[in-house]
Amino acid sequence: MRILRRADDAPRRSFWQRLKDIALFDVGVMVRGGVNAGSLEQLEELLLDADFGVPVSVRLVADVESAAKLGYVRTQDEFVDALRTGVENALRAGRSDPALTLGASPSVILVVGVNGAGKTTFIAKLAARLRRQGKQVVVAAGDTYRAGAIDQLRVWAERVGAQFIGSAPGSDPAAVAYNAIDAAVARRADVVIVDTAGRLHTQDDLMTELQKVARVIAKRLPGAPHETLLVLDGTIGQNAVAQARSFSASLPLSGVVITKLDGTARGGIVVAVHEALDVPIKFVGVGEKADDLVPFDAAQYARDLFAE
Repeated sequence: MRILRRADDAPRRSFWQRLKDIALFDVGVMVRGGVNAGSLEQLEELLLDADFGVPVSVRLVADVESAAKLGYVRTQDEFVDALRTGVENALRAGRSDPALTLGASPSVILVVGVNGAGKTTFIAKLAARLRRQGKQVVVAAGDTYRAGAIDQLRVWAERVGAQFIGSAPGSDPAAVAYNAIDAAVARRADVVIVDTAGRLHTQDDLMTELQKVARVIAKRLPGAPHETLLVLDGTIGQNAVAQARSFSASLPLSGVVITKLDGTARGGIVVAVHEALDVPIKFVGVGEKADDLVPFDAAQYARDLFAE
């Protein structure tokens, strides 16, 4: 799960370069059981700037300080290893299993998130991934408020070999979801992926509508949706946490997908969102191609985040 570098970030000193500067502390001080307060302050500032959020940043700095006092952080490599371990532990805490729940047939995956987060592209990538696994997939164009979203999903479905269920712009999204499940049952499909509208997350009517879609899905197929995945744009920083909390307050989320994660400048948002919701990170998107969807691996992510 290698995190790619954004070309437009090139002029700015990288996360790794700034971290490396901080790690050049007085090793002799560490050996004597002390800690360089200035380095720790710089570390906290760097973590906050990388969107780890206050709770995670404070805890990581405290962990490094504690490890240094115990004599476990005496070199630059040990400094980075302590951070890497702290990030991995944070991502493994609480609800952290990234596996999709696909036991039922059909399994229903409800996908939510604001416009521009990458829901439609994620659905296409997920459908392509499931098709490669030999599954029959139905995608439902539940974002009926944007004709463009319906057309885009139809094109993607044809491209990846998924079956498409849609309706006219302005139709009832819950009805589209209901019809998609009907079609999946009749066609013996394995998975139904339901797109939804994504107007601003601060609008109460959107949340009410999403709740209705979930209720209709559950009425048509008891136990569904089996997954409710929130798609977040990884480039928007702490706004992603605010969005996550808003959706989580309205729907029982089973997982989070972070898209556009093609640089380390704000890579801490993955940890911050998991910390805020106690919901697993299921996938990260690292590009625009159909296979640029990576199942989340906490250990690999921590390694990539602190790799040179």
